[in-house]
Amino acid sequence: MILCGGKGTRLRDVTELLPKPMVSIGEQPIVWHIMKTYAAFGVRRFILCLGYKREAFVDYFMNYHLRTADATIRLGHEPEITFYGEPDESDWEVTLAGTGVETMTGGRVLRASKYLAESDENFFLTYGDGLSDVDIKALYARHLAGKKLLTVTAVHPEARFGEMILDGDTVRRFEEKPALVDGYINGGFMVMDRRFIAKYLENREDTFLEREPVSECVADGQMGVFRHEGFWQCMDNQREYNMLNAMWNSASAPWTKFWK
Repeated sequence: MILCGGKGTRLRDVTELLPKPMVSIGEQPIVWHIMKTYAAFGVRRFILCLGYKREAFVDYFMNYHLRTADATIRLGHEPEITFYGEPDESDWEVTLAGTGVETMTGGRVLRASKYLAESDENFFLTYGDGLSDVDIKALYARHLAGKKLLTVTAVHPEARFGEMILDGDTVRRFEEKPALVDGYINGGFMVMDRRFIAKYLENREDTFLEREPVSECVADGQMGVFRHEGFWQCMDNQREYNMLNAMWNSASAPWTKFWK
């Protein structure tokens, strides 16, 4: 399940025309890159929680084969299309779930949960604007071993400002801009036990997942962690958009580590 419904206001120059998950890294939208990472570990079913500019996702996935394969189109009252070759993603199943334009993240998960299969006791959950070389198989194994209702991937964010280590009124160490900060944040690659929904999201369509539901989950001791020390980068602004595209264009994009 991928949260794709937000407006991406901090990347306004690009998202005036497209929802942020549909902003391209190279020739494909960032949500495709996220899905390729999961697909590398055998994940083939996706639920996209849509809201803002939903039609962009519909147009992209409905025309996916035409975008990725050569084709001959016979025009007329009953047009025919002959495709040459199958895309690598031909076995993907993508559910386009309309979850409301103004719905908060908790409500999006709740509304989209009706598309989970009965056998989906656990499911992956992430945001549509972050890339990583996280080992999805190891993340899932950690979730099962921890037996928590929610497991989140902890990552070190990129440092945006200089860092000072203080000793009283004296600066003991100064780094103009370290590569990463020492602390952890939620990197967005999560595994959720579907019981989380009934326990923390039921009748809460107007709440952010990251606020009361997660806080209560933590208080109950039901939130586990998977530490990831590798690459992780969100796309929140123009600088990060440019950086991710530069990585892709260099043919050494770190988030493709597990791709085949």
